[in-house]
Amino acid sequence: MRAGRAACPVRPSYATVETSRRTTGDGIMCRNIKTLHNFEPPATGDEIHASALQFVRKLSGATRPSRANEAAFNTAVDEVTAAANRLVHSLHTSAPPRNREVEMQKAKERSLKRFA
Repeated sequence: MRAGRAACPVRPSYATVETSRRTTGDGIMCRNIKTLHNFEPPATGDEIHASALQFVRKLSGATRPSRANEAAFNTAVDEVTAAANRLVHSLHTSAPPRNREVEMQKAKERSLKRFA
């Protein structure tokens, strides 16, 4: 942990991007980027875009860019979305697809065991 930054209170989960967002006391937002490959049903375009947005926010250190940086920020989100979309749809595996609900339940159980 860096000096001056609070520890992220968010626990890993398979929750949607909007429900996984939390803010620490000092206003710094913590986010978890979830796995999108090999799920049934497959990841949607919205999920891929949300993960790209999370990634760009993390890299830039800003949840909302300034007006001066807005165009560069939005371009980066679009480019990361396109790359992530190509990646997720080009990956192949012999493993059976995972079920989102089952994985979410496993994550909750791990969290309860870890933070009980």
